[in-house]
Amino acid sequence: MKTYGLIGFPLSHSFSKKFFTEKFANEKIANHQYELFPIEDIKSLADLLAENQSLCGLNVTIPHKVSVLPFLNEIEEAAEKIGAVNCICIKRFAGETYLKGFNTDAYGFQKSLEPLLTNHHRKALIFGDGGAAKAVKYVLEKLSIEYNIVVRKPVEGTILYSEITAEILKSHKLLINTTPLGMSPNTDSFPDIDYTQLGTDHLAYDLVYNPLETAFLAKAATQGAQIKNGLEMLYKQAEKAWAIWNK
Repeated sequence: MKTYGLIGFPLSHSFSKKFFTEKFANEKIANHQYELFPIEDIKSLADLLAENQSLCGLNVTIPHKVSVLPFLNEIEEAAEKIGAVNCICIKRFAGETYLKGFNTDAYGFQKSLEPLLTNHHRKALIFGDGGAAKAVKYVLEKLSIEYNIVVRKPVEGTILYSEITAEILKSHKLLINTTPLGMSPNTDSFPDIDYTQLGTDHLAYDLVYNPLETAFLAKAATQGAQIKNGLEMLYKQAEKAWAIWNK
């Protein structure tokens, strides 16, 4: 039996478990299972690996995408630059366990964003500066798209929501929400900007996928903006993880 799983805390609902369980069933991939491993302290990772000798790969979610780094034997270049890992490949040699970290969020985000980009999208506003924003920044830099990070409390190198003028919204045609604002069950929340300044040249991208249309996306769409949720990104990063585990 080959086991794959997700580490994070809490793990109340999981896209990954549903995705991989259905994948194994639909593609008749025998002797494979996907489990949830809610670990509060990343130091528990060693015990988890020792107790589950059939583990071949892990997805990593909040709050361990950064804290897992010191526990890895190797980190791919992209994940190192991003500073966060959401996928681990597990190999066992002569009783030793070897862990290599990857970031498939960046891959998923880029693959789902690129087909929507036009010449208008040379400047972006990124709402939030947490772990999810790391992969977004990496991809925008790769695509030579300038960006400003928007936060609620003053942090060096960022701007506040209250500092976003009509001019900024008109010049930044790509808007990316990396915060949990609008995520179920808090579906009434959204990034606090003047949506009346948006138009048909704007692209609003929300990493949230539950609900499929957040208040942020709905408000942007009302102004004629193109919108995209994070569901395709999620599928793309999951398929990339599967490819990594099966190299």
